[in-house]
Amino acid sequence: MTTTIQFERQTKALIDDLKSVCANYGLGNDGNEFKIITQVFLYKFLNDKFAHEVQKIDSKLAKADNWEAELKKYSAEEFEMLTLQLSESTAILKPEQFISSLFERQNEAKFADLFDNTLLDIAKENSSLFSVITEGGEKITLFENISKYVTDKRDEFCKAIINKLINFSFEHIFHEKFDFYATIFEYLIKDYNTNSGGKYAEYFTPHAVAKIMARCLVQGDVKNAMCYDPSAGSGTLLMNLAHQIGEDKCTIYSQDISQKSSNLLRLNLILNDLVHSIPNIVKGNTILDPYHKDKSGNLQKFDFIVSNPPFKLDFSDYSADLDTKENHDRFFAGIPNIPKAKKDSMAIYLMFLQHIMFSLKENGKAAIVVPTGFITAQSGIDRKIREKMVEAKMLAGVVSMPSNIFATTGTNVSVIFLDKQNKSDVILIDASNLGTTVKEGKNQKTLLSAEEEDKIIDTFNKKEAIEDFSVVVSYDDIQAKNYSLSAGQYFEVKIDYVDITHEEFTSKMKGIEDNLKGLFEESKVLEKEIENNFRLLNYEG
Repeated sequence: MTTTIQFERQTKALIDDLKSVCANYGLGNDGNEFKIITQVFLYKFLNDKFAHEVQKIDSKLAKADNWEAELKKYSAEEFEMLTLQLSESTAILKPEQFISSLFERQNEAKFADLFDNTLLDIAKENSSLFSVITEGGEKITLFENISKYVTDKRDEFCKAIINKLINFSFEHIFHEKFDFYATIFEYLIKDYNTNSGGKYAEYFTPHAVAKIMARCLVQGDVKNAMCYDPSAGSGTLLMNLAHQIGEDKCTIYSQDISQKSSNLLRLNLILNDLVHSIPNIVKGNTILDPYHKDKSGNLQKFDFIVSNPPFKLDFSDYSADLDTKENHDRFFAGIPNIPKAKKDSMAIYLMFLQHIMFSLKENGKAAIVVPTGFITAQSGIDRKIREKMVEAKMLAGVVSMPSNIFATTGTNVSVIFLDKQNKSDVILIDASNLGTTVKEGKNQKTLLSAEEEDKIIDTFNKKEAIEDFSVVVSYDDIQAKNYSLSAGQYFEVKIDYVDITHEEFTSKMKGIEDNLKGLFEESKVLEKEIENNFRLLNYEG
């Protein structure tokens, strides 16, 4: 445990050092800073992963005083034989591409060009495995020119970076699992994954919400699962889901309109030993042009789907293109009207909800974050979608979360759980009273304790009714309540009866009567005072 805490501290210190370098060269809070930080961090991670793996394979390298010097003695054929034994999650680096090699050459002329070209060559040589693709089929490789974002002193900037990378190694922490890397990833991107990203902003799903969604979706042993997020962001939901299933037992698929998000998701996959899924990460518009299709050209169906879709987004530019015969079944409840005044208030999450329902396998499960207003709306597309969930018997449950569970938005949210095999009862949970409110920047945020998370998860999985917290209802019950999915509307209204004697009742009534008389007398006095004061006003001028 001490070693893990130590490495976590050292890793965070490295991230802070890289941010400090950027600040010293005029890139602090610059829009391109996150590209530099994440790419440099990734280069460091891949370098150390390669070092770790080749020493595991080759005992001669592991025993050498300087394994890098020993490796440089290998012939081209010997080096190729070594790299063929590497796992598919390991990027192949040549000796001249090691951080140590660049460190030794930092005083050469045009070092920035050497640094940039090294990263570009690594990206090119590993593009088949590590590239994110666009819906048009173009590849977004691992790295780009780092130094181009600096206006001057490019060589000094790259030297400063390489000197930060040389003093710390990840080699001893590759045995760590999800929780360690989730913490590091969140720290790495905490300044870059915010709603300041403009039109296609990324919202970081709180770890508590992601954990609840994953643990309520996955019970028992799962194998060869296809997991999908149609609005993946940086991948928090998918990582939690994969961790719950087992990284080696699932394949990740995603699509997101933001290139920034796709790059962050790729980094998350690399950190969490899910490199085999990177070819399935697509930068593109899911609603307009869903990418993932089966061999027959039909939209792919998935075992598990998780999503925290954008709630409001202007899609008026292409909404007319969605109303086609091909999309009739996918958008069965219709397309939201376009508000004339505020196009960015279009409820695009309703499109994602329908797309997710359409994309589930016959035994598929899904968990989707929605604004809480969705679960009770009595008209329009919202209502039609809920009717379909109930009438098709594919609803597993709903958890209404505490307010401000997302620090970046004041919208109250609920999580809809779908299970196409759930033909019995539905669990509705009102967790709105849980959590502790804390300040995060200028915003308030509600944090759930580990015990509160477990209470939600255990109650959901056991389908347990708890007074004023959860209720178990049938599909017929939901229909009778106008398809409301709010737990509060199903709670019993309890009237407490207290046995008192006739004398006690008479005494209570006398006290109420006396109290009313006193209030009435006081009212008359006040009425007189107001009337007198009003007469004193010279309101005629």
